[in-house]
Amino acid sequence: MNELAARECLRQLVNTYSRACDRRDFALLRSLYHDDALEEHGDMFTGSADEYVVWVEGALANWSASAHYVTNMVFEIQGDYAEGETYKLNYHRTLDGRHEIITGSRSLDRFAKRNGEWRFLGRCVTLDWAHQREASTEAYESFAAASPHGKPGPEDLSYERLTLLGRFIA
Repeated sequence: MNELAARECLRQLVNTYSRACDRRDFALLRSLYHDDALEEHGDMFTGSADEYVVWVEGALANWSASAHYVTNMVFEIQGDYAEGETYKLNYHRTLDGRHEIITGSRSLDRFAKRNGEWRFLGRCVTLDWAHQREASTEAYESFAAASPHGKPGPEDLSYERLTLLGRFIA
């Protein structure tokens, strides 16, 4: 039962990371890491959790939208330490809305449970593939046009409708 509970906590942690990035909830993002965690993105960035949050805030400012989809997850757990490999599909739309970049990547994660809570101890991201294309403005205007569009930040509909989820903290 303890292993099942740990696996669920790790899945929740990985999924919350995507929500924090896509909603640009940087306080939530920082809360997912232990203070001594290391984040590695190859030549783009390597540093502490605090440094990473500053870096990712600047990086995401270059995109009008992003969506990080978690697909496969594999975890190995030994007591209060775990490792995992998470496959992801990542979507980014340029500020002018004219281009989209879609990537497939994996996060090679290390986790630690301290004071009863699992958090990231280290993340190393590896890129498997990337695709860039022109965005179809017609699709955004006609397909499901009556649906509210997702937004980064606290103006996203999820913060109004899903009151049990963590609130955006500036």
